[in-house]
Amino acid sequence: MKIVYLITGSGGSFYCANCYRDMLYFRAIRKVPGTTVQAVPLYLPPDREISDENEFDKEVFFGAISLYLREKVKIFRNMPAFLEKFFDSRPFLKLASGMAGTTRTEGLEDLTLNMIEGDNAFRKNEMDRLVSYLIKDGKPDVIHLSNALILGLARQLKKRMDVKIVCSLLNEDDWIDDMTEPYRSKAWSMIAAESIYVDSFVTPSRYFKEIVIKKTGLMGNNIHIVPLGFDPPPSHEKLKDQSKPPALGYFCRVSQHNGFDKLVDAFIELKTKNLQPGLTLNVCGGYTGDDKPFISTQIKKIREHGYQKSIRIYPEFSGDKKTEFFNNVDVISVPVRKYDGYGLYILEANSAGIPVVQPATGAFPEILEMTGGGITYSPDTVEELVAALLRMFTDNDLRNKLGNTGSTKVRSMLSLNKMSAGLSVVYNELLTLK
Repeated sequence: MKIVYLITGSGGSFYCANCYRDMLYFRAIRKVPGTTVQAVPLYLPPDREISDENEFDKEVFFGAISLYLREKVKIFRNMPAFLEKFFDSRPFLKLASGMAGTTRTEGLEDLTLNMIEGDNAFRKNEMDRLVSYLIKDGKPDVIHLSNALILGLARQLKKRMDVKIVCSLLNEDDWIDDMTEPYRSKAWSMIAAESIYVDSFVTPSRYFKEIVIKKTGLMGNNIHIVPLGFDPPPSHEKLKDQSKPPALGYFCRVSQHNGFDKLVDAFIELKTKNLQPGLTLNVCGGYTGDDKPFISTQIKKIREHGYQKSIRIYPEFSGDKKTEFFNNVDVISVPVRKYDGYGLYILEANSAGIPVVQPATGAFPEILEMTGGGITYSPDTVEELVAALLRMFTDNDLRNKLGNTGSTKVRSMLSLNKMSAGLSVVYNELLTLK
C-alpha cells in the first residue's frame, strides 16, 4: 500500500500541537504493515523543532510566499511561473519559516476559504506539478491530508488521480472560529460541501468528532476516532531533588489563548497566601510575535508582586531542554480558554511521570480517563484552579500515583503502535471497498 501524506509546514517558533500531531501521523503511517509512505510538505518546510527534515521530501508545493502575494497584492495575481518559482525557492521559504510570527486569521479569511474550496488557491500549473510528482514512481493508493483547511485538494486530486482520500481533523475550529462572519459560517459550510470528496476522516477524540458534526451538519459515519499516540523516551522513575522547592509547570505555546495568564494568576495567589512555600513556576513552549505584548504583561504582573526570581522560562521546547524542564517540575497545567480537541501536552507530561491539572473542558476529561494521569476542575475559574493545584501539591501520595499511572498508561494505551493499528484499519477498509 502506497500512501502520500500532505503536510502543512510552520515556522517552529513555538510548541505547535498541530505540527506535532502531523508528525505523529506520519510516523504512525510508516508503522502500518506493508506500507510505503512519503511526506510531501505544503506552504513551508517542516518544523525543525519536531522533525528531521530528511523524513520529508525536499519539494515544497503551494509555497506560502506566492500564495500570499497572489491573494494580497494585485500585481502578483497572475505572476509568471518563473517568478512563482523564485519566491517559492527553498532559501526564501526557509526565511519565511523562520520569520513566521503570527497565528491570526485577520486578513487571511479569503485565502482560507479559497484553500478549503480549492478552485482559486490551487492553481492549475501547481496542481499539474503536484500530480506529476505524486505519480512519478507509481500512483499512490491513499492520499492523506493533514487537516481540513486544505480540503480543496481532495476534489482536485480525486478528479485527476482517482485515488482514496483520507483527511485528519483536529483544531480547525481554532482558526475558523476566530474569523468574523460571514467567513466563519462559510468556512464550515464549505468544509461540509467539499467533504464528499473525502473517503474517510480521522480524529483523535469523541469530543472533536462531535464538534465537526455540529459545525458542518455531517452525519459522521465516515469519521473514525484514532487516538493520537507517541513513543516517549524509556520509562524511568522521576527523580527530583527533594531539597528543591515545589515547582509548577506550563508546557505549551505561551499565549492568552492557552490560558497562561490564568496560571500566572493562580501562581501569584498561591505565593501571596503562602499556600505552597517556595513554589516556583517553570514555563516551556515558545511563542509567536503576536504573543510578546501579552507575555510582557504577565511578566510585569509577576514582577509587581516581587516573584520574578521564582519563575524560569525555558527558551527551547524540544530535545534535552524539554527533558530538563520535565525533570524540574512536579505538576503541569495548561488552563486553555478555548476548548481543546485533544491536548498532546497532557500525554507528554504524563509520559514523563508528571500529573496534570486541567479544566474539565473539551477533550480533557476523555484523555485523562484514558491516561489516569491527572485531575480536572470545574467551573473553569482561577479560584478552582488554585484549589486543584493546592490539592495536588499537598497530597504526595495522589501526585505520585497519578504520575506513575499516567506514565504507564500512555505507554500501553497511547503508543505510536496503537495509533498505527487504528490507521491501518481505516486504510484497509477503504482499499477493500475498491
